[in-house]
Amino acid sequence: MMVVIGVTGGVGTGKSTVAKMFQRLGAVVLDADAITHQLMEPKRLAWRAIVKTFGESILNDDQTINRRGLAAVVFSDEQRRKRLEGIVHPRVLRAIRHELRHLRRSRGIRAVVVDVPLLVEAGAEDLVDALVVVTAPPEAQRERLKRQHGWSDEEISKRIGAQWELSAKAALADHVVDNSDGVDVTRTQVKRIWNQRVPHSSSWRSSTSRR
Repeated sequence: MMVVIGVTGGVGTGKSTVAKMFQRLGAVVLDADAITHQLMEPKRLAWRAIVKTFGESILNDDQTINRRGLAAVVFSDEQRRKRLEGIVHPRVLRAIRHELRHLRRSRGIRAVVVDVPLLVEAGAEDLVDALVVVTAPPEAQRERLKRQHGWSDEEISKRIGAQWELSAKAALADHVVDNSDGVDVTRTQVKRIWNQRVPHSSSWRSSTSRR
């Protein structure tokens, strides 16, 4: 039986790092951000809906969406952010569900990790058998986001403010990964979850499933 593990958390907590650790243990990873990039490519339906809603001013010269420019618009206006989420989230979740159906028909896949930043906010916990929430101290979040994306303090605050509190997500989790004490400590936590959740033989019991 294939196990689906959802990895989520706050922006900058290290979700992708944790997903990659699961991948090294043998999981197939479905990255919601990568899927979003594909769906927003020029002339695709999501691209058309976004341009229709927010105007051509959010486009680069090559017709790709200027993601930082779009973010500046939507993270300054909750209603606009919700309109963007209404365009993107359903399409991303449909793509993930489609891919999961395909993977379930494949032989030899023991685990799939679904890396979705807004898994809880989108009410999509039914996608997964186990929910993993990655946490980190606020100062670590901010440092990572500045280093990785070059965002200002204001941009970071707006993005953090658009998500649920980490404590609220952690309260719903089957497993919490504390990503504040270095890579080795995080890897140990991930391996423990893997050993608990991923079947080692055909004797895997469905009783461990959330569904």
